Amino acid sequence: MKIVFKILFLLFFVVFYQCKEEKKTPLKKTPLKLEKKEKRIEKTWDSLNKHNVTAFLNAYGKKNKETKIIIRTDYGDIKIRLYNDTPLHRANFIFLTKIKYFDTTVFYRVAKNFVLQGGNSDNFQTVKDRYKYGNYKLPKEFRKKRRHQYGALAAARDWKKNPEKLSSPFEFYIVQNRKGAHHLNNEHTVFGEVVFGFDTMDKIAKLKVGEDEWPEEDVNMKVEILD
Repeated sequence: MKIVFKILFLLFFVVFYQCKEEKKTPLKKTPLKLEKKEKRIEKTWDSLNKHNVTAFLNAYGKKNKETKIIIRTDYGDIKIRLYNDTPLHRANFIFLTKIKYFDTTVFYRVAKNFVLQGGNSDNFQTVKDRYKYGNYKLPKEFRKKRRHQYGALAAARDWKKNPEKLSSPFEFYIVQNRKGAHHLNNEHTVFGEVVFGFDTMDKIAKLKVGEDEWPEEDVNMKVEILD
């Protein structure tokens, strides 16, 4: 009987120990699942898209307050000051500069004695970046004192089926006509101005272009933040 009792006791001890270990297992896995979830949140916090444009850019603008940028080209540099009273357009331009979107683009339209238009190209990376953020639009930010004067920086936009005059976030233009382009006031958002590099603008304006006003030689750009 003693031998049988010892065998039963050993079997009970083994079964009890295994059950106890099985109960502990889920507790060990729980922290790992939480860590993975936290990492996913960190990766997607900056997911700008067409559904959260205003909220994202307002938050981004509060953390990124820079207003001075420089556009570098083979023909010289153009320094620009962005306006604080057009906060969504300013924050958007800073955001695209920091992710280096503009570095894959060109001045694709040179309309002599009118505007220099940039922010697009046939580069695959350009298309990829635009697709990534969903080709979102910016609400207009018209201001009485922000006019299409010589050197004004403004946002391009679609004219068809766009009654709200929403801006393209990617494409911009600079007024190269010394008299300005005031027929565009209250049609496009002006959100900055050239402070240096007017001679560079003139050099680009003299380039030979095709029928679509695209320069025969690409005018590549690199946009950097100064302050």
